[in-house]
Amino acid sequence: MSMATYARRFGIVAVSGSIYVGAVYLGIQLYGGERKGQQENYNSVDGNKTSYVLDPRRTATFQKIAYSYDDEIAKDEFVMGINLLRRALLYFNANGNVLEVGAGTGRNLAYYPSTVKKIVLTDSSEKMLEKANEKLSRMSNTEKSRYEVMVADAGKLPFADKSFDTIVDTFGLCSFDDPTAVLKELQRVCKPDGKILLLEHGRSKSYSGLSSYLDKHAERHAKNWGCVWNRDIDEIVESAGLDLEKSTTYHFGTTYYIVSKPKR
Repeated sequence: MSMATYARRFGIVAVSGSIYVGAVYLGIQLYGGERKGQQENYNSVDGNKTSYVLDPRRTATFQKIAYSYDDEIAKDEFVMGINLLRRALLYFNANGNVLEVGAGTGRNLAYYPSTVKKIVLTDSSEKMLEKANEKLSRMSNTEKSRYEVMVADAGKLPFADKSFDTIVDTFGLCSFDDPTAVLKELQRVCKPDGKILLLEHGRSKSYSGLSSYLDKHAERHAKNWGCVWNRDIDEIVESAGLDLEKSTTYHFGTTYYIVSKPKR
């Protein structure tokens, strides 16, 4: 399938997805609203209010939501066409030996093309990776042999310099404590002619009202999901010094599709 054909097919879904996302971000809905059993008030152990946006212990949140995560976000991702974006990002750009950081429950597993020889999945949450391993267990032995799974901090990766042909991060910059430092670390382990592929969500540069909504509910969202959804992705990428090949946004500017290379 050519890129042009794929783009046309995705465009149909993207239009309906964008309309839906307008309602998603401008009103209270599942992903942006309260999770079951959660309250909007945020308190630290000493009874004083604290910021979940700034709290560095987000891995604990991922541990809590790991077993229900896929079920809770599957509908939103389908309607918004996120699965198509995942597939396109990997199908057209990933090859060779791949490192995926913030791999979570393995939502990209179905989209790696045959041109990829090896995929190393890493995440700070072992419970998230347990779900990824469950998915791998349902694959054929041949397909499963391409994968390796390990708990690792994306900011301090246990790999030598210039180890990977492709590095993938999908919806991870919102949850890393220092996303700029992570991108610099990804450049360290990426080969000079390799690619760093990003699919992220962040604040909209086109619709200030939408970004205001994200700002208003950032604390609640960070508490419920461990995700800071109003970060400035452009600023983070620029600060890290990535060499951009392609940068496109979808869903009123809140979803970022980025193909880049390490800084030369």
